[in-house]
Amino acid sequence: MSGEKMEVEPLPVAAAAVPAEPIKPDDEEEDCSDLSDLLESINDKSAADKIPILTSVLNEPANRYGPTASALKERAVYALARAYCEDNHHDEVVSLLTGTTCAPFFANVTKAKTAKVVRAVLDAVCALSPDELDMQSQICRNIIAWCQAEKRTFLRQRVEAKLASVLFQQDKYGEALTLVDNLLVELKKLDDKQLLVEVHLVESKVHHGLRGMAKAKAALTASRTNANAIYVAPALQSEIDLMSGVLHCEEGDYDTAHSYFLEAFEQLDQLDDREKAVPCLKYMMLCKILDGLSKALGISAGGTMGIRSDRSEADISGMISGKRGVKYAGSDVEAMSAIAAAASGRSLKEYEAVLVKYPHELQDDLLIKHHLGTLQEQLLESNLIRIIEPYSCVEIDHVATLIEMPLPVVEKKLSQMILDGKFHGILDQGKGQLIVYEDADTDKAMEKGLKVIENMDKVVTSLFSRSQNLRSMMSF
Repeated sequence: MSGEKMEVEPLPVAAAAVPAEPIKPDDEEEDCSDLSDLLESINDKSAADKIPILTSVLNEPANRYGPTASALKERAVYALARAYCEDNHHDEVVSLLTGTTCAPFFANVTKAKTAKVVRAVLDAVCALSPDELDMQSQICRNIIAWCQAEKRTFLRQRVEAKLASVLFQQDKYGEALTLVDNLLVELKKLDDKQLLVEVHLVESKVHHGLRGMAKAKAALTASRTNANAIYVAPALQSEIDLMSGVLHCEEGDYDTAHSYFLEAFEQLDQLDDREKAVPCLKYMMLCKILDGLSKALGISAGGTMGIRSDRSEADISGMISGKRGVKYAGSDVEAMSAIAAAASGRSLKEYEAVLVKYPHELQDDLLIKHHLGTLQEQLLESNLIRIIEPYSCVEIDHVATLIEMPLPVVEKKLSQMILDGKFHGILDQGKGQLIVYEDADTDKAMEKGLKVIENMDKVVTSLFSRSQNLRSMMSF
């Protein structure tokens, strides 16, 4: 055995002679320099000139969809959407994603990539054309129809949530609420907490728009509950805090509302989102004005109706001083500062002049418009009581002259205040006079006597019902 040599089988000649096949270039090595050059060439062109170049990139005849080509075409989709918005081709934006332009690209990339591109384009379009709500609504509806045809459920749910938000901005509360209710049924089955947070927040906004405060608070609580289980982005958390402040402000709890607005403002300030931070700052100023005035009027109701307080004005000036005032200075802050000055001085004439001077800043926001109307009523009542306080009988025309308002408005307001118990008196319309009675001390004995009579009535009624029941039992 040791002397024998081990036989080694030689390699087949044919196998050794077979030449190696050429290695095919990977997709990463495909030549996309022409597409890259086209994208680079649009930098100095107008929006109208960009559109045909970007369309040629997406519909290039070579049909390249490797990693490099897909990345370049994805950039082309975003740039094309921006170009359409800049050139006001809103009809083309609506059909961009679901038309023939992007169809080959979506057919050759993954579903995840498609969902990412669709959502990014939708967000970009809404940011570039925030006032074109009809266009945003139509593009959302087109994407939803396309998702239903392609059976892309998760993307459809995300776009439906966006559509509900757009419908809310269009004041189509009924349609938005129907869409939200159907969407919540699906999302609760899937337990998609991230989307549940957003949809419940939209639901809360819709119910607030419909003045259903109880349902708005319930929806906001559901949104907060889901948000506690996941990480929430600062932008979304600021929207939740903002909505909480709005609901507390509607309930008259201005201190709590101010704290929520402050939380939202600080988060948006860190994100450097001026467009959303300025309304938060205006809401904070509004809460300080209303809180200061309500406290001053509460003191005045105790018997010193002519009292003046500069507390609200001081708080406002402290709020807008320093870096914050410099960063967010503008007509919005000036309008709220003017309102604060008019409220602290109880000058109804100055207040109305501010409303005329800043109509856009004060009337476009529903929350500010509603509460400024309430503030105007409080100022009117305060001024009327301050005028009539020295009199026991005064002509209504004289009161209207002093307050510089039409006689019918003053007469209507005085009658309303009498009915609300703001002061005791009567309107003698025959003589055109207001007769004011002194606040008489209530008779405690009379009140207690009425309570005794009321309790005796309850006892007699109870005994009578029991006697009827006994008689009916004895008759059997």
